[in-house]
Amino acid sequence: MSDHSYFQLNQRARRLCQEIVAQARSLQVTVNTLNCGETLIDMGIEVQGSREAALLLARVCLADLGEVAFDDSPTGNQWPNVKVTTREPVAACLASQYAGWEIQGEKFFAMGSGPMRAAAGREALFDEIGNRETASEVVGVLETGKFPPEQVCLELAEKCGVASEGLTLLVAPTSSVCGTLQIVARSVETALHKLHELKFDLSRIEAGQGTAPMPPLLTDDFAAIGRTNDAILYGGQVTLEVHGDDESLAEIGPRVPSSASPDYGKPFAEILAEYDNAFYKVDPLLFSPAVIELVNLDTGNRFRYGEVNMEVLTQSFTSH
Repeated sequence: MSDHSYFQLNQRARRLCQEIVAQARSLQVTVNTLNCGETLIDMGIEVQGSREAALLLARVCLADLGEVAFDDSPTGNQWPNVKVTTREPVAACLASQYAGWEIQGEKFFAMGSGPMRAAAGREALFDEIGNRETASEVVGVLETGKFPPEQVCLELAEKCGVASEGLTLLVAPTSSVCGTLQIVARSVETALHKLHELKFDLSRIEAGQGTAPMPPLLTDDFAAIGRTNDAILYGGQVTLEVHGDDESLAEIGPRVPSSASPDYGKPFAEILAEYDNAFYKVDPLLFSPAVIELVNLDTGNRFRYGEVNMEVLTQSFTSH
């Protein structure tokens, strides 16, 4: 695949950031320019944020190649669902939204997502999906409870091939409304990432739609990590429109839902505790939605696997 993104992911996200800056006060976010010239948008560290800001942040993560909204249709649970729809799932979800960049500095750590990843092109994933791009201005989203040190910002700009003035970072802790929603909005992304891990040909995927319940907010980031993961693992429902043969869909389908992992079956916080809170020790194939439906556009047949686990969702969302 080409290393030059057809979609101009950073340019699309940059336009959306300009909307956020223009509405900062009503969105309950703040915008600051650091000494090095980088633009830092606080979505929840020293500000409250809002549901409207959270929806915009999720769209930034997707490089504005998807729609994100609250889905009010009845689903049998008492929590609002976050619905994501995209006609460009690989570019939106894997080249941009996937939190594939671990960012570290002195007493600082963040999970990095957004289209700056496509500009840096550091991950082997881009060798397979393409969508690397060169941009003069890049946009990143950091899941963190701290503002990034200036040295970290300078390093990010350098790795993305831009001047520091060309870097925009949006930051939000997991426990904030913006941080929580942007993670819950990853239902389709987790399905694609799981399929990639299972060696499915991602070029067969035409479109994706997913929902996951928005959990009640917490004040503790670590506890919020548990709830946001549970929202997808036990409540996420994803439909992918694909091309090709039915046989391969019937073969891979049962392996996609989170229930296919031996770690499945209890709140994520408990699973994590069993691994001494070391994320990398958790079975990577656990991270996928509860339900996957594959719709073959060529044959008209549908393949549905997994189920919503209301028992674990309720246990997770009502604890603490």
